[in-house]
This record gives sequence, C-alpha cells and structure tokens, in this order.
Amino acid sequence: MTERDHEIGETNETGFASAFEGDVPVGTRTPSAIPHRLKGLVPAGIAFFAVIAVWEGAIRLFDVQAFVLPAPSVIVGRFIETSDVIWSVGFNTMIEALAGLIAGTILGVAVAFGTIRWVPLREGLMPFAIAANSIPIIALAPIANGMFSITSPVPKMVVVAIVVFFPVMLNTARGLLDVDADEVELMRSYAATPREVMWRVRVPHALPYFFSAMKVVSVLSITAAIVAEYFGGSQEVLGQYILNRASLLVFPDAWAGILVASILGVALYGFVLLAERLVMPWHVSFRATDAS
Repeated sequence: MTERDHEIGETNETGFASAFEGDVPVGTRTPSAIPHRLKGLVPAGIAFFAVIAVWEGAIRLFDVQAFVLPAPSVIVGRFIETSDVIWSVGFNTMIEALAGLIAGTILGVAVAFGTIRWVPLREGLMPFAIAANSIPIIALAPIANGMFSITSPVPKMVVVAIVVFFPVMLNTARGLLDVDADEVELMRSYAATPREVMWRVRVPHALPYFFSAMKVVSVLSITAAIVAEYFGGSQEVLGQYILNRASLLVFPDAWAGILVASILGVALYGFVLLAERLVMPWHVSFRATDAS
C-alpha cells in the first residue's frame, strides 16, 4: 500500500467516525435534550387544553344535555367512578390488540424479507397487498367471527393482525428495496456477501420505514380490536362496553370507554417511539434533536 493510499484510508475512517458521531464536537454536545423535547410538547398541550376548555364552555353555555354530548368534566367523573370495570374490559381489549399487533408485525417483516429474496414473490404479492390494504375493518370482523368461535378472542386478534400486516409489509419492503445503488456497489467492491449487504445496508435503511408503519398501526390496532368487538363475542371487552352503554343512552360511560381506548392507543404509540429511539439512535432526526 502506498503512502497516499494509507492517507486516504485514514481519511475515510475519520469520515465514517465523524458521521457516526453526528459531526458534533464532543465539547459542544448538549448534555440533555429533555428540556428541548418538553418545549416541543408545549404547543400540543396548549391546543389540547384549549379544545377541552371550549368543549366544556360550549356545553355549559348552550346547556347541552348529557345524552347528546357530555361535558369533559362529566366524562372524567364517570371515568374515575367506573375505573375498576372500565380498566378491566380495557385490559382484555389491550391483550387482543397486542397479540394481533405482534403477529401482524412478525408476518409483515418476514414477508418483506421474502420479497427481497424472491423477485416473483414481490411481483405477485405487491399488487395484491396494495388492493387488500384498502379492505375496511368492518368487512373483516364478521368474516373472522364466522371462521372461529364468536366467543373467542382469536377473531379479534386475526382482524388486528390483518390490519397491521399490510402497512408493515409494504413499508418494510419499500425500505429494503429503496437503497442507494452506490452503497450496495460499494459493499460489493469490498467483497461483502449478500447477507452482509442486507444487514449492513438494507436493514438500517429500512428501519425508519418500519417504525413509520409501526407508529400508524400501533394506534390502529386498538381501533381494529374495538371495531371487531362490535360484532359479538365476550361482553368483557371495551367494544361491547361502549356499544352497550351507548345503546342504554348512558353516554358519559360510553365516552369514558373511549377515553380508555385513547389512553391505550397513546401508550402503544409512546412505546413505539421509545423503541425507535433505542433501536436507531444514529438516525439523523435524533442527532439533530440532540444537537439542538
């Protein structure tokens, strides 16, 4: 190796290290990005409390009856009073949503990897997946109930898994495929095997696509489970609780159930955000936030 090649190698190593560290000098890094993130939540918090205040004020000003639209204070009151029952049924729904979310995610990622390995599978499956992704949840629930016992939680898990599968599969496959050809060619010039190209180039590139899909389906899984529960089954689930209370015109209780569903959805979404942060801290969006 010539002296110039040695210098180029040192330059490349320095460049890779600099890119990996975010091009931020050690002495100038922000010790903690927590205040910055909390500051970013202020507009959302203001908007949330503004909506609640307007809602509460409109109910009191126009004397809207609770069977039409209950006030937030009434909903929170019923939420506290019925917390034992409502969290019990919410927990059952959460189990259905989590089981379907995990199954749909595993299958979606597995099929996405399969589309990279076998081109005929990709060409045959992608158009079908795009068409199937448009099927409404309300059409899947009665079919799933007919395939399994209506009292079993399995039909609800199947509906959630189907709803989760297609966004995860499509996004992950796109991330694995949409890779810069120069990066792949560079890896091959270093005699990298297809497996090394997959894990060192394609998978890191696909992670942002994967987590973008997970942010959507984490919330959608709760919605899918509740909609599937509307079509029968156990009464100890959130969907049946909301449906029964609404049928009896006890709308504050129904809204309290909706509040539990919202809390569960936000919790799942927050878990996905945390996992994204732990799995890919090197991503440019996190580096920019930490450097701010």
